[in-house]
Order: sequence, then structure tokens, then C-alpha cells
Amino acid sequence: MSDDATRAASLLSEHRDSIDRLDAILIYTLGERFKHTQAVGKLKAEHGLPASDPAREAAQIERLENLARQADLDPGFAKKFLGFIIDEVIRHHNSHRG
Repeated sequence: MSDDATRAASLLSEHRDSIDRLDAILIYTLGERFKHTQAVGKLKAEHGLPASDPAREAAQIERLENLARQADLDPGFAKKFLGFIIDEVIRHHNSHRG
């Protein structure tokens, strides 16, 4: 293997290790987030509050789009990602209403 190929393989391995660490951080962070949203869902169910809060959701989407711009991430991707999370949170909230 040439020096360039060896260096490229080393860099590839380093990037993949970083990606693996970041994936773990994302999963644990989402786990923590869902612990809080599940507590919110139970609280809403106990007090007869609606599972969905469109005003808060809109504000969160705008906030995440701004954060995405600051992080040099596509705001459209951030919006889709948060939309997926919100849908899952609402599904969990509705499951507490059994």
C-alpha cells in the first residue's frame, strides 16, 4: 500500500471512529429527550391537556432552523428531523390517554 493510501486509510478510520462516537451521543441524547417528553405526556394526560401544542411546535421548528444555520447544517434537514421527533412525541403522548 502506498503512503497516500495508508494515510487515507488512517484518516478514514479516524472519521469513522468520530462518527461512531457522535452516533452514540445522538442516541443517548434522544433517550434523555424522550424521558422528558414522556413525563410531559403523562402530565398533559393527567390534566386533560392536548397532546399537541402547535404554537410551541412552530417555535421549536424556527429555533432549530436557526440553530442549524449557526451549525452550518441544512435548516430543511433540521426541520424534517424535528418534525419526525415531534410526531413520535405526540404518538407517545396519545398512548398515555388510553
